[in-house]
Amino acid sequence: MLCPRVLCARNEVKFNFIKEESINFPVRMLCRVMQVSKSTYYDWFNRPGKFISAQTLHLHRRLKKPFEKSRNSLGSREMMKKLSEEGFEIGRYKIRKLMAKLGLKVTQRIAYKITTKRKHSDAVADNLLNMNFNPVGTNQVWAGDVTYLKTGEGWMYLAIVMDLFSRPIVGWHIDKRMTTDLIYKAMVKAYNLRQPPKELVFHSDTGSQYTSKRFRKLLASYHVRASMGDVGACWDNAVVERFFGSLKHDWIFKVAQPTREFMKNDVAAYMRYYNLERLHTANGDQSPINYENSLKKCPGGLDQNTACFKHLWETPCAVPYAGCCGGRGGRYPWLPDYVFLFYFYTTLYIPRSHAF
Repeated sequence: MLCPRVLCARNEVKFNFIKEESINFPVRMLCRVMQVSKSTYYDWFNRPGKFISAQTLHLHRRLKKPFEKSRNSLGSREMMKKLSEEGFEIGRYKIRKLMAKLGLKVTQRIAYKITTKRKHSDAVADNLLNMNFNPVGTNQVWAGDVTYLKTGEGWMYLAIVMDLFSRPIVGWHIDKRMTTDLIYKAMVKAYNLRQPPKELVFHSDTGSQYTSKRFRKLLASYHVRASMGDVGACWDNAVVERFFGSLKHDWIFKVAQPTREFMKNDVAAYMRYYNLERLHTANGDQSPINYENSLKKCPGGLDQNTACFKHLWETPCAVPYAGCCGGRGGRYPWLPDYVFLFYFYTTLYIPRSHAF
């Protein structure tokens, strides 16, 4: 059956339609119906196919692979950065044209919004962070929050812990119940992975799970200082909220989530993608792991509390750093303190972007 849109389409679409239907109807009749001349159709039909070079074909494949891997969420800006890492010298304008030609269209869905309230009988910590999302080193400021994820079997709740220096997810836990145990396990995994120093700041909202006595005791046992955002100020934890937005819009909403087990595996897949591959402007257009690995090559390097990143995405992770990342204590034991501090602040603090 002839679709009315075909009559309004460009000539190439009409010609393809005539070619497909020519086995059923005369070409003369089809040309009259499609309102094109027969000579124009035969001129198009006899025209040799357009030659595509091997280099162009390789570029098309490289465009499709990261786009599909990101679940149709990579725009032209991020695609340009990805291709630049692979050695392609190509501008954003050309990438936009190629993505349109290949049908690579970014899709997003609107998220549902549900908020939580704190228990007023619990104590609320002061806001130590005050929207300063750019610490000068690892394991200085962490941030956490909880979000809702809908499945065919019901809701799932995800708690995360993020290091605000390079923005990796250092601990997370997902469960079908939103209790203090949810954020408790996420923090335990993060602490066992990174082994942070004393006086680490952990920033969160004033939800009842974070103000509970059990969680406050856990932070005290780890010598972690609690920091909580102001009531009604959604931007007080903007970096974590941005992560949840990317998780939902760029990943979760792109496929059906029939079961809780499927959702759990899908979240784990995104944690791998986020920590290993997703580019961040705050990291100089590098993924969190690549950014910290690049700093380890500098004379100042990262501090000795940096954890081994090969376990960042694993749920049951409890791997201490044990010197496996080659911090200062492992690679530069001979470096005097004043020289180390000079390199630390000149390589980490000055070039650090203030974007989030």
